[in-house]
Amino acid sequence: MSRPYDSMEPKVMDDDMLKAAVGEQGPQEEAGQLAKQEGILFKDVLSLQLDFQNILRIDNLWQFENLKKLQLNNNIIERIEGLTNLIHLVWLDLSFNNIEAIEGLDTLVNLEDLSLSNNRISKMDSLDALVKLQVLSLGNNQISNMMNIIYLRRFPCLRTLSLAGNPVSEAEEYKMFIYAYLPDLVYLDFRRVDEQMRETAKMKHQYSIDELKHREAQLQIKLEEEQAKQEKLEEHKMAFVEHLNGPFLFDSMYSEDVEGNKLSYLPGVRELLEAYKDKFVIICLNIFEYGLTQQEKRKVELDTFNECIQEAIQENQDQGKLKVAKFEEKHLLNLNAIREETDLPNIEKKLTECTESISELFNTLMILEMQLVEQLEETINIFERNITDLVGLFIENVQSLIAQCRDLENHHHEKLLEIAINTLEKILKGEMDEDLPDDVRALFVDKDTIVNAVGASHDIHLLKIDNREDELVTGINSWCAHLVDKIHKDEIMRNRKRVKEINQFVDHMQSELDNLECGDIID
Repeated sequence: MSRPYDSMEPKVMDDDMLKAAVGEQGPQEEAGQLAKQEGILFKDVLSLQLDFQNILRIDNLWQFENLKKLQLNNNIIERIEGLTNLIHLVWLDLSFNNIEAIEGLDTLVNLEDLSLSNNRISKMDSLDALVKLQVLSLGNNQISNMMNIIYLRRFPCLRTLSLAGNPVSEAEEYKMFIYAYLPDLVYLDFRRVDEQMRETAKMKHQYSIDELKHREAQLQIKLEEEQAKQEKLEEHKMAFVEHLNGPFLFDSMYSEDVEGNKLSYLPGVRELLEAYKDKFVIICLNIFEYGLTQQEKRKVELDTFNECIQEAIQENQDQGKLKVAKFEEKHLLNLNAIREETDLPNIEKKLTECTESISELFNTLMILEMQLVEQLEETINIFERNITDLVGLFIENVQSLIAQCRDLENHHHEKLLEIAINTLEKILKGEMDEDLPDDVRALFVDKDTIVNAVGASHDIHLLKIDNREDELVTGINSWCAHLVDKIHKDEIMRNRKRVKEINQFVDHMQSELDNLECGDIID
């Protein structure tokens, strides 16, 4: 059963409660006392126990980003929420609460052990993200539908399940059903699965299981096909040529073209449309193939650039490490010499030499960093020119191909207009033999009406072509601008970080020397 509301006032999960819990559960020895004095960072906490606190709502846990074990049992929690940031969580106990639905667990992809026993849950669902789930405790809830158990087949690692105390566990076929449909289960309701009963259950439900496996296999194939299709679409989007590998653009031109669809009933227009579509789609396929080729070139250019950047940084770091290693070797000897020196003038001289050596190291490291900045700046500028040229060439050639689409549309428009006017003349002379739908005949009241109808269709087609061109050009220009901007910003951040590292290291060396100097003076 779920936990009844306590007569005590529900508590808020605030910083004070969390700090108290962390302090109580932290180490108690000398190191623990020191940690309490200095404060324990929530991000360093791996295990947190918050049971029997009369907590109504899960909140303020976002700082526990590395938490692996969370105990929230025996509270009055009504909803699973506030756990989004706890992506490293492996063990979660929410038993003995007032939870009615499984939710809010989508980001907990590393969860292995989940306890939701003694709540008010009536359905097993919304656990799909928990691909590593091994232990699931749902005893003493309100689950009544036996078929809901089949949902658990999607968790290949599930070995322990508890459903005792649910209405479903009272069914005559309860254990046999679970044994049959969850063949990898090792423990059910705190007892090891009997292998002989498992085999009996398997034989009893063999036909239904075979059917289920067949449906699951078909669904898996469908999911894989859909995933592959989506991955391909993402590749095409990266190349900015999605939906150009077929008649999509052409079909979209007619999807909202009421007048054009009416005009397709005119004699000779069907054949004209088929020829137009064939040529149009070929141009789209040319754009598509060219787009994929150019995307690969851009990828090679970017990969080469990243390799050059990393090589330059690594080479520079190696030089810096070598300089630091030589300095530290010499500096250590100097410090030892100062400690052993008894003559004050000699001590002061050696201290001055050490200070100069630190300053020289600082200058050396900063020069190395300046050289690297110049080298990377040149590499970035070259890459920027190359990628901009690639993008410019791509746009130029694509626009040339799209212009061919417009030429086809213009040619089709002229032919369609010619057929429409000839049809109008036949209708006016009473020489029209073919039957036309009433809404099509309504266009042929006079020349202006039919010319306007053909023109409206033409305008829709050109607008679709123009929009697709704008989408492609805007997309790749935006990608290029963002890429170059990010590269420049990343370099600025790298440089700032490196300069900070150099200053911190040098300051540390100087501080160490100053402390030594103070100690000697005192002595």
